[in-house]
Amino acid sequence: MKFQFQFIDKKQGTIKDDILSGLTVSLALVPEAVAFAFVAGVSPIVGLYGAFMMGLVTSIFGGRSGMISGATGAMAVVMVSLVQKGNALGDMQGLQHLFAALILAGIIQSLFGVFKLGKFIRLVPHSVMMGFVNGLAIVIFLSQLNMFKSGGEWLHGTSLYIMLGLVALTMAIMYFLPKLSKAIPAALVGILVVSAIVIFGNIETETVKSFIQAGGGRGIKAGLPTFNVPVIPFNIETLKLILPYSLILAAVGLIESLMTLNLVDELTETRGSGNRECVAQGTANIVNGFFGGMGGCAMIGQSIINIKSGGRGRLSGIVAAIMLLMFILFASTYIEMIPIAALVGVMFMVVIGTFAWSTFNIINKIPVSDLIVIVLVTGLTVIFDLAIAVLAGVIVSALVFSWENAKRIRARKSIDEHGIKHYEIFGPLFFGSTTLFQTKFDVQNDPYEVIVDFKESRIMDQSAIEAVNKLAERYQKVGKTIHLRHLSKDCIKLVKKAEKICDVNVVEDPNYFVAIDHYNRLTKQKAG
Repeated sequence: MKFQFQFIDKKQGTIKDDILSGLTVSLALVPEAVAFAFVAGVSPIVGLYGAFMMGLVTSIFGGRSGMISGATGAMAVVMVSLVQKGNALGDMQGLQHLFAALILAGIIQSLFGVFKLGKFIRLVPHSVMMGFVNGLAIVIFLSQLNMFKSGGEWLHGTSLYIMLGLVALTMAIMYFLPKLSKAIPAALVGILVVSAIVIFGNIETETVKSFIQAGGGRGIKAGLPTFNVPVIPFNIETLKLILPYSLILAAVGLIESLMTLNLVDELTETRGSGNRECVAQGTANIVNGFFGGMGGCAMIGQSIINIKSGGRGRLSGIVAAIMLLMFILFASTYIEMIPIAALVGVMFMVVIGTFAWSTFNIINKIPVSDLIVIVLVTGLTVIFDLAIAVLAGVIVSALVFSWENAKRIRARKSIDEHGIKHYEIFGPLFFGSTTLFQTKFDVQNDPYEVIVDFKESRIMDQSAIEAVNKLAERYQKVGKTIHLRHLSKDCIKLVKKAEKICDVNVVEDPNYFVAIDHYNRLTKQKAG
């Protein structure tokens, strides 16, 4: 994949880079965690705790150094319904049910990694990946527009101009500073410079504190998270309530995390471990459930900020998480003074870097089906959520692939000097091509001896085996002899009456496996 992340250097990080990058990310995590907590209907502190624990656990144990995890909007929109249903039970049970759902979701995610199912992310096509980054870029952009509101109303007049000016200044610093020096992350410099201008210039604009207060919170100051078992009834009714949400949370979290992992792999030209990341994400969500955080998954925006700022090692994520905790414990007053405009400017630069601008260059150079998938995944990511978008994209891509390959089955026909008709099969034989395969044969008019050669074909699944059996039965019903050549050993075992119709050649016959579950049962029975 080649996305246009020109503003990211493919270099090895240093301890200094990791520390400064981690500090930059921690500042960007604050408004995001608070905003997503409001979306989920929980306290801002729960969101901040969630970001801290997700970031710390996944940075230490995850499968991808340099990737940042925290409270995310994709999971928050799933949580809101669960919190509402829990609160409807009385005694504000919504939060406790959320913690229980996170524990169960974490167990599911961990098992996904233990059984090494993370490898299935490789089935995601390039077109789906492009739609994924484009959709998330748009989602990040739209989420930042809410920062241009005050008291639920859009900014206007002088307030709007000040906000736009500060955002533009932050973006300008991030764009031009790397051309002069890369000693300090440009995002960090932008945040500090704009904050200094606002504080010392006594400029009236939205800050982290006013943003939190506008959402109904008081601030970000709090103590250490404490261990608690969710206070809910442990019965089948509770399980019925939280299980569907746990499954969705686990799926959304893993898809976003594994897709982000692939993206960071591409940016850094290194490779992470999907299975290890699954276990780390699950463990982090379990910890959140017991220590009062809202959980989450990998964050593409903060991950790109980290990579752009030079963060490459695990230390960057660890520093980001610990600094976030330090803000909560000791530095809340100072963090609350940071202008929202500075953080919006950083996220707008992330949007520019995230969006795959190469999409516009390849519109006329790729198949229409791939273009449709890109648009589909982008749209569904914006309208619904990431899990639905990626699954829909993979399904459409798989159907297109199956349709195209189904049309590739061909048969070369010839009659030798002995009057025997030969069918040489070309192309894959699988569920999508079995119908076309059957039309290649003229059973009624063929001579009494027919040879079907699969040397240039491949039996792909059980549907193909049944197609071969059906073909043999058609010839045998009219009293004609059929010979099958160059089938793999396991195919021969699964073809009915194989000893009569299969010509076995141990030198030329292929050796691959099809319908593997059925084949394994047969071999076990034979061994027994």
